[in-house]
Amino acid sequence: MSNKKAFTLIEVLISIVLVGLIIPPLYKLITLMNDSNTQIFNYVKKQSRESKVLDTLYLDILSSDGNISITKNDFSRLCIMHTNNSLYATPKPKVCWVVLKNNNTLVRLEGNNYNLPLNLESNIHIDSTFKDIELFDVYRQKSNILVILKRKHQEPVAFEIYGINTPTKKKKTQKKTTLKKG
Repeated sequence: MSNKKAFTLIEVLISIVLVGLIIPPLYKLITLMNDSNTQIFNYVKKQSRESKVLDTLYLDILSSDGNISITKNDFSRLCIMHTNNSLYATPKPKVCWVVLKNNNTLVRLEGNNYNLPLNLESNIHIDSTFKDIELFDVYRQKSNILVILKRKHQEPVAFEIYGINTPTKKKKTQKKTTLKKG
């Protein structure tokens, strides 16, 4: 008789049952991990988009020449007459951040030589940024600008920028006229 070692039918059946008991929980664990990764990815994507919008607002103000107008009503309207922060390669664009009243959406307007309210001939770029704005307020005190933004079901965001000086108007120099005696 030969002395070969082999698996018996009972050992094979037991191993199949054990694998059958282990595989379903592992499959469920992999599914849970995949769902978790998808949620984390979506959250990071959303946070990245929000961060990009706030960075753009910050850079619009920081890159301005200081000629900034703030209009207050239900929401503030921030208009920067000239900034170096263009998203569309517009040289020295005028940028306005406005909350649309009908759906409380914060939009960014970029272009040259336009007035609000816009007319059909305005050649500007309009970017919708955040919806459900509860508060968009901008304050200026000397060279400091404070921005407060609150969205529905979100924590408020605030930041302050220092050193944004109002441009000084150039004084007109008067030429002295001298009368010659003749």
